Amino acid sequence: MANCKSAIKRIRQTEAHRLQNKYYHKTARNAVKALRNTTDKAAAEALLPKVTAMLDKLAKKNVIHANKAGNLKGSIQKHVNNL
Repeated sequence: MANCKSAIKRIRQTEAHRLQNKYYHKTARNAVKALRNTTDKAAAEALLPKVTAMLDKLAKKNVIHANKAGNLKGSIQKHVNNL
């Protein structure tokens, strides 16, 4: 167990950040899945900028790796182009 006040606060902060990161990561995964399951090109094009922004924010905050975000963005862009 933590011995000093700063360590106890750090534990609280880490847990809060972990839960927030988990929520945002799951939300982005669901958005990517929804975009991949879309067969309507207009709907996919409308959804693409939002999903791309989500992935960029996650990469910026180190929730996911920057290369993973780039790979996901490329694959969903390719999907939208092929519709």
